[in-house]
Formats: sequence, structure tokens, C-alpha cells
Amino acid sequence: MPDPHSEHGAKLRKIIHVDMDAFFAAVEQRDQPELRGQPVIVGGDPGDPGGRGVVATCSYEARRFGIHSAMTAARARSLCPQAIFLRPRMEAYREVSRQVMGILRCYTPLVEPLSLDEAFLDVSAATADGVLAVQIAREIRARIERETGLTASAGVSYNKLLAKLASDWRKPNGLFVVPPEHGLAFLAPLSVGKLHGVGPATVKKLLSMEIHTVLDLRNASREALIAQFGKAGLWFYEIARGIDRRPVQPSHQRKSVGTERTFPKNLADPQVMLATLQQMAGQVSARLQALGLAGRTVSIKARFPDFATVTRAHTDAQTIWRTEAISACLPGLLAKAIPAGLPVHASVRLLGVAVSGLVNVEAVPPDTGQMNLLEDAVDLR
Repeated sequence: MPDPHSEHGAKLRKIIHVDMDAFFAAVEQRDQPELRGQPVIVGGDPGDPGGRGVVATCSYEARRFGIHSAMTAARARSLCPQAIFLRPRMEAYREVSRQVMGILRCYTPLVEPLSLDEAFLDVSAATADGVLAVQIAREIRARIERETGLTASAGVSYNKLLAKLASDWRKPNGLFVVPPEHGLAFLAPLSVGKLHGVGPATVKKLLSMEIHTVLDLRNASREALIAQFGKAGLWFYEIARGIDRRPVQPSHQRKSVGTERTFPKNLADPQVMLATLQQMAGQVSARLQALGLAGRTVSIKARFPDFATVTRAHTDAQTIWRTEAISACLPGLLAKAIPAGLPVHASVRLLGVAVSGLVNVEAVPPDTGQMNLLEDAVDLR
């Protein structure tokens, strides 16, 4: 039970996380009834000779074969030869997203979209007259299905951390509630990798400390976690106790769109590093398109075995969103981050690509060309 003297106190927040089920694939199955019940994969071409085609999302029928977002399309085809591959129709997905977000805003102005297919809602004010947050969540899911023909899952709890975990608990087309008195028990058996902000590199470090579950994390001292992870250690200490003070931010301004990857074995070959960065460029491009954004600065991040980290950036006069434009910057940035002639220990344990200096697509001058909606798309949920 949260401490009544903590941030939860006497005025608990009521947070809902709504997450559309297999969104891109579900839209395709809705619009093409012959695809219903079929393993549908939305994303790149499995026959792409460069191997850059990736899965944006896939139907639950495809997921039974072990296929998931960000997997290469070629690998997905090998797992399910009978799968139906479709190129993404981003404008169709954006239109449905606008419908869904409009439904959510009927219940509260405090809606924070995370992507086209998921959002947080703070319904604390809407429950002041005795209406339960779970009733609102049920009504939202029913309206989404009635008005769009698609299903959504929802999680309800007293903060964003738990609401998002809860929405995934009974997917697809499910609803799960984590009340304050059950928050700590719900978290305890979960693997630490399920927690917001705990990525693969952090999981590896926590495992080396014999911390496997949230309960293990809760049993670690605040001092030990801060010593190991700095300010992030305090965050880990609090979320292990069900404390998440992040507000729902409807006017949140995204500063960058990017992705990064920590490798199980350090990369030492510059050509492999470049190929990896180019694959990530496709993922970043797809995310920009899904969000309706473009940027002017491309940056890369490289982290070495001793955890030293360097970033290098290039700013262009023209807006950037296409894979090709991002990829064109990468050889020069990689050469600056890891100059030729460095010793072997200059291998990297992490690489990342990001685009910043963002503007909405509507703000891009017409002479810069239109966004190519057929780029490989990746849902990085």
C-alpha cells in the first residue's frame, strides 16, 4: 500500500493507459475482410536485397509464429512463409488515430499520446463525482470498438508506470486494474526488464547484482542503487515501490526521435557498425513518419566498453525524415565518433541514431518535397 504521506497520499491520481491492439495490422484486417484470421505483417519487403525491411507490427495470428515488431522481414518470412506482407498506409493509420484520440479527449483534456496507437489519460477530475476510473475505461474501449471497428486494451492504476503495465496484462482486447492496495504485490514478481527506463544494458548490470525481479530491486538499498546508476538509481528505487510522479502531459513537446541498441558482444568492425546504424536509420525514419514529424539534426551515439560515451551530430538546412537522408549522414558521423587508427579497445557496446530539431510535417515548406509514406515502418513499442 502506498505511504499516505507520499506523493500518492490522500489524493490518488486515476490514470488510464489505452493501447490499440496490433494497430496497423488491425486496420488492414478491418479494411480488407479477407485478411481476418490471417497472419498479416505490416512493414518492409522480405525480399529487400539490402535486408533493411523490418516488421512494423503484425496480427496476433502472425505473433503465434514468434514474429514481433522490429524483426527483419526476411526473418519473419522464414518463420511464417504463408504470412501476408503489406506496405504501411500511414495516412490511414493517422486518420484512425485522430478518431481514437478524439474519443479519449471526450473524457478528459489530460490526454498524452505516446504514439499513434497509445495514450495516457488522467481522469482524476472525471471521477470526482463518484464515477469509477474502470467505468470510464470500459466506456472508452466500447466506443473505440463501436466507432472504429477496432479493439483496444486498457490499464487503470494510480500512476503511469502501473497503468501501462496493466494495459499489457490482458492483451488483446482486455482491461486490467491495479488498485493502490495491490500495487506492490503486482510489481513484486515482474522481471526488472518490464520497468519503464530499464533497458537491456541496465538489466544486464542488475542481473550481475543478483537483481532479477522487482522485489529484488525493492530489497536493494537506495545508496547501493545510486552508487551504481547515479540519478537513475533513485528512479529505480522509487518505481520498485510503485512510486511514479510523472504527470500526464497533454502538451508534451518531443525533442527528438531515435533508437539505440546495446549489443551482447561488442562491435569492433566499422563496417558492421555502419550497417547497424543504417538499419536503425530506417526505424527512426518510420517513427518520424508515424508521428508526422521531420527534423534538421541527425546524431549518433557510441558507448565504449568502459562506458565512455560520445555523440556526434550533423545539422542540415533541409528537413530530414527519409531513411536515405538519415543514412547519408552516418558514415561521416561514425568516422568522427570513432576515428580510424584507434586501438582495438575502441569497439562499441552501444550505438544509437536520433533526429532532433523537430517540426510538424504541416510546417515543412512545400518545396522540400512530401514525406514518403512507403518507407519501412517500425512500431517501437
